[in-house]
Amino acid sequence: MSGIDPHTLAVMLLTLVAFVLFASEKVSIESTALFVLVALVVGFTLFPHPSFKPVQAFHGFGHEALVAICSLMIMGRGLLVTGALEPVARRMAALWSKRPRLSMLLMLCGCAMASGFVNDTPIVVVMLPILIGIALRTGESPSRLLMPMNYAVLVGGMGTTIGTSTNLLVVSIAADLGLRRFEMLDFIHVAAIAAIFGVLYLWLVLPHLLPDHGSLMQDTKPRIFEAWLHVDEEALKEGTSLSEVIAKTGRNMTVLEVRRGDDLRLTRLPTLKLKPGDRLLVRDTPANLKEFESVLGFSLHDLDEDKEEGKEEDKVGEAKHAEQQLAEIVVTESSPLFGSTLRNQRFAERFGLIVLGLQRAGQSELSKAEDIAEIRLRQGDMLLVQGTAESLQQVKQADILVLDGSLALPRSERAPLALSIMALVVLSAMTKLVPIAVSALAGVLLMLATRCLDWREVGRALSSKVVLIVVSSLALGSALTATGGTDLLAKGYLSLVGGMSPTVVLSSLMLLVALFTNFVSNNAAAAVGTPIAASIAAQMGVSPEPFVLAVLFGANFSYATPMGYQTNLLVMSAAGYRFSDFLKGGVPLLLIMWAAYSVLLPLFFPLQKLS
Repeated sequence: MSGIDPHTLAVMLLTLVAFVLFASEKVSIESTALFVLVALVVGFTLFPHPSFKPVQAFHGFGHEALVAICSLMIMGRGLLVTGALEPVARRMAALWSKRPRLSMLLMLCGCAMASGFVNDTPIVVVMLPILIGIALRTGESPSRLLMPMNYAVLVGGMGTTIGTSTNLLVVSIAADLGLRRFEMLDFIHVAAIAAIFGVLYLWLVLPHLLPDHGSLMQDTKPRIFEAWLHVDEEALKEGTSLSEVIAKTGRNMTVLEVRRGDDLRLTRLPTLKLKPGDRLLVRDTPANLKEFESVLGFSLHDLDEDKEEGKEEDKVGEAKHAEQQLAEIVVTESSPLFGSTLRNQRFAERFGLIVLGLQRAGQSELSKAEDIAEIRLRQGDMLLVQGTAESLQQVKQADILVLDGSLALPRSERAPLALSIMALVVLSAMTKLVPIAVSALAGVLLMLATRCLDWREVGRALSSKVVLIVVSSLALGSALTATGGTDLLAKGYLSLVGGMSPTVVLSSLMLLVALFTNFVSNNAAAAVGTPIAASIAAQMGVSPEPFVLAVLFGANFSYATPMGYQTNLLVMSAAGYRFSDFLKGGVPLLLIMWAAYSVLLPLFFPLQKLS
C-alpha cells in the first residue's frame, strides 16, 4: 500500500464508506450522496490533484445522463396522470376472468415491453390497483400476482438505453470514457432472448414459490399493522386490569406496550390497573384491530386530539359512528407523505380520514414514537385508514396510492396526446435524429405546453434521491478514474481471476455487480463499476463493450432483496411479502438472468482481442 498515491487511497476509502452507507438505513441515501460530494470537493480543494479539479464534482448536475433521466421521469409522470395506460389495463382486467393463465402471461409480457420505454415506477404504480382489483374479482391471492409483475418490469427495463436510469448512466459514462456510444436498441436482441427465460420463470414457477395469503374477498389480508388503542373513560370500569381487558377479546389481543401520560411506559403486568387516557400498543390484522375496538369500546383514534386541533365535536362523532370504509395507503416516492409526517401534512384535516395503524416492513416504529402522526414516513410504509368513499377518492386525486381494490385510474382527454409525445421522443432517439437527452427534454416542454402536465406534477416526478445519487456517483467514478483508482481495482480483480478466460471474467464481473446492486444503489454500483469494467477490458486487451454491458445488466439484477429497487418496496407492502420471499423468488431469477446473459453476451458481443 505504500506505493499507492494518497489521493487514490483516499478516493477508494471514500467509495467503500459510500457503499457501506448506501447499504445501511442509518443514513438516508440523499445524505450519503451529499456527503460524498462535499468530501470530494473539500478534499481536492485542500489537497489538489493535477488530474481532478474540485469543480469536476459538480459536472454531474449538467450531465446529459441526468438530463435524460429526469426528463423521462417527468414524461412517465405525464403518462400516469393522464391515464394513458388505462385502456390496456381495463382490457386486461376484463380478459382475466375468462383466461387467467393467458392473462397472466400477457400481463408479464406487456409490463416487460412497456418498461423498455417507460420508467419502471409509473408502470408498477398503475398496475398495483389493477392487480389487486383482479384479486378481488377472481379470489386469487395478490401475493401470487404482484411480485411476478414487478420482476417482469425489471427484466424488461434492461432492453433499451432508456429502460432504466441505470442504463442511461452506464451508456453515458462509457461514452465519456471514449467508448462507442450505444444506441437505443443496440442490445435489445440480447435482452429479449434473456427475457424469455425470465418471463417463463415468472409465469410457470414463481407463483408456486410465493406464499398464498388468501383471497382479499375473504378478508384474509396478510398485512399486520401496529396501532394504539386509546382507553376511553366510558368503556372502562374502575379497577379493570390489563388481563381482564385481554380476556374480553378471547385472549386474542397481544399488548406490546402500555403508555400513560406523555412518555410514561408501564410494565405489562396482568394485574396492571388501567386508567382513562392510557394507550395500548397492539399489532394485528385490520379486521382484528376493528374487532378489538368494538369489543372493548376503546378507540383506535385519539378523539381528544382532534378536538385540540380545532375540529368540531360533531364531526368527530360523525367520523366515529358514520358508515366508513377501511383502506390501505402505500407511501410512494412521489407521494406528498414521503419524508414527512401526518401531522405536518395535516392529513386528517385535509382528507377527513382517520389513520388507525402503520406497517413498516421488518420494523416496529410505534413503540419509538408518541403516535403515528409523529413518525416520518418512508417509501413503502403502509397506513391503515378509515373514511368515506368520497374521502378515499379525494386522496387518490392527491397522488396518494390507495390499495382498496378499486380499478379507478386517472382519466383525461389528453391521454392520447401524452402517448403521442412519448412515442415521438422514442422515435427521435431510435432514428438518431437527436440524442435522447434532447428529445426527452423537448418532450417535457411539449407535455407542459399541451397541459398533459403542470409544474406541480413536474416537481412530484423529480426525485432528489435520484438526482443526488447520480451526481455523486458520477463524481466518485470520475475521481476514481482520474486518480488511477479504477486501474488499481481492475488489476486487483484480475489478480483474483488470473488465468481464467475472458468469458469467465466477464461472467464473474456481472455476478459481482449483481450482488452489490441488491444492497447498494443501482446507479452507484453502475457508476463505479463502468470505468472499472473498461479498465479490466483494456488490461486484458479485449473489446470493452461486453464488459460495459456486463455492468449494465448486472446492475439491473436487483431481485433478491426488498431494498434492491424502489418498486420492490412498493409490492412488499402491498402484498405483505417478507424479506425471505424476495430471497426465495428473487435469487433463482437472478441466477437465471445471470446464466442467460453470461452465454448471450459473449455470443452477440464477442470478446475480440484488440490489435
